[in-house]
Amino acid sequence: MEETAPLTANEYQKRAMETLNPALTQEETLLNAVMGLCGESGEVIDLMKKHLHQGHPLDRQQMALELGDVAWYLAEAAQALGLTLEEVLLANLQKLRSRYPAGFDASRSQHRA
Repeated sequence: MEETAPLTANEYQKRAMETLNPALTQEETLLNAVMGLCGESGEVIDLMKKHLHQGHPLDRQQMALELGDVAWYLAEAAQALGLTLEEVLLANLQKLRSRYPAGFDASRSQHRA
């Protein structure tokens, strides 16, 4: 099987945008994207919990596939807001740096029960 280079964030967003319904307004696109993000991210979390509770190590490739669906909706949401995925990623990195000025501490992160 041929190895393909990973997509850049811009390429990923461009491909996601090619699937959008042009009849939708910007607000409708954003709403659909956010609803998709909520659903897909919840499913990924549930899948990870189930896998770990059964005592299995995480399958990195399977998780990458699952997270790809979340990223797809994130690309749509970013586009609806006039942002690029890079801008979203950089903003989130800045938020983490302000939240954890001494560096990331896993014990201070939110725990999802």
